[in-house]
Amino acid sequence: MRILILGGAGLTGPHQIRYALARGHSVTLFNRGRTLLPADLAGVEVLHGDRAAGELRALQGRRWDVCIDNPTTLPAWARDAAQQLAGSVDRFIFISTISVYADMRLPVTEDAPLLPYLGLDRYAETIDSVRASGFRLYGPLKACSEHEILRQFPGRAAIVRPGLIVGPGDASDRFTSWLLRVRRGGEVLAPGTGRDPVQVIDARDLAEWTIRLAEQGTTGVFNAAGPAQPLAFAALLETIRGALDAAATFTWIPASFLAAQQVAPWSDLPAWMPGDGDAAGMMRADIGRALAAGLGFRPLVQTVRDTLAWFDALPAPRRAAVRAGLAPEREQAVLAAWRAARQGVA
Repeated sequence: MRILILGGAGLTGPHQIRYALARGHSVTLFNRGRTLLPADLAGVEVLHGDRAAGELRALQGRRWDVCIDNPTTLPAWARDAAQQLAGSVDRFIFISTISVYADMRLPVTEDAPLLPYLGLDRYAETIDSVRASGFRLYGPLKACSEHEILRQFPGRAAIVRPGLIVGPGDASDRFTSWLLRVRRGGEVLAPGTGRDPVQVIDARDLAEWTIRLAEQGTTGVFNAAGPAQPLAFAALLETIRGALDAAATFTWIPASFLAAQQVAPWSDLPAWMPGDGDAAGMMRADIGRALAAGLGFRPLVQTVRDTLAWFDALPAPRRAAVRAGLAPEREQAVLAAWRAARQGVA
């Protein structure tokens, strides 16, 4: 196939490219050219343009079998790309997010209602305005972007809604911070009861499945999270400890106590959400439709080890500036407060 990837230099893109090339496909990227591709992909064709400025001229006069849109958040980007490519691409795969759903209190299926956009003009939103909203606009704008793709590619589009994407190349450190903390050993602040569900997907599993969707001509809407069977947060931390042979112990602290200590799920403790409350369904997405469409998962142990190997190969200044997780002194303060509270109860 001839595959066009919008973006392609972020977390999932390089994995998509490698997998597609290994399976005999040709790949073209369209991006601004500001992020360098890994050295092993330096020969891939890249067309340059700026979607924020509506600069799509490089896409004119070409044909592809399928387009994979990785980075779009803004409906204007989705509208412009879809209009430009509607006559030159047979099928479109749009990478959305699990955050599009209106009600995350319960497990979500692909047919659940989506967040409405309540702003003044969805086409006037910018990445800066998304950041200024504290990313509250992220889900609604992704939902609007999905609509733009489906409008231009009726019956010819696949919408993929991933959960937390992890693995080698993840610059957010949301998952990696847990690996680093467990590897450091000692007493680890473990949030909740240990029974809270958690869903993650290795970027390579997501990327490779996306290429297979393209090969099979699959259309429809799919939640994309893992693993195949439900995973509790305690099992996640124990898997990490076992994979790294780490000398770590876990002290489980209830969500209510963490809230009183102003320790927030997801932001302070990434990848964790309490098993009840307004976001309880965020880590319980129904993935049955994706499994039926061929989504598969490598062992979590492999994701853990490969992610750390990738992180350990980064330059020292980058490794010294972990971008997620509690600072060690903050973690120790909360653990001390929990011990004092427990002594007071006793």
